[in-house]
Amino acid sequence: MSSPLDSSIQTFLQNGPFAVVGASSDREKYGNKVLRCYQQHGLEVFPINPRATEIEGLKAYSSLEALPKKVVGISVITPPKITESVVQEAIRAGVKAIWMQPGAEHPEAIRAAEAAGLKVIANGPCLLVVLGYRESH
Repeated sequence: MSSPLDSSIQTFLQNGPFAVVGASSDREKYGNKVLRCYQQHGLEVFPINPRATEIEGLKAYSSLEALPKKVVGISVITPPKITESVVQEAIRAGVKAIWMQPGAEHPEAIRAAEAAGLKVIANGPCLLVVLGYRESH
């Protein structure tokens, strides 16, 4: 028996391309591991980090609005206060689904995203657990 969260996650993962907001070039950080997890599963993904030009061999973008194509789903790995502004940017960029990774959730951000009609995954599992992440060096 699958839960509504499971089906939300399954739907999320079937609808790319994706972006990782808070992507990091530091391989110890979750912002890097989540990006690599998308790559390991052959999913089209764009790193969002205003201070990087390239992460894990992919061109990094300063914002969702700077992307060369629209993304459907984003994973957010940012401090909760930043997640609020990420949601506003996601709404402007036409994102349809947002997965707030554990630690990025913020009640106002969740409410704002849901009010704008985005599918929200929050207070649930990490993408690394769901997809299965392999540490590689």
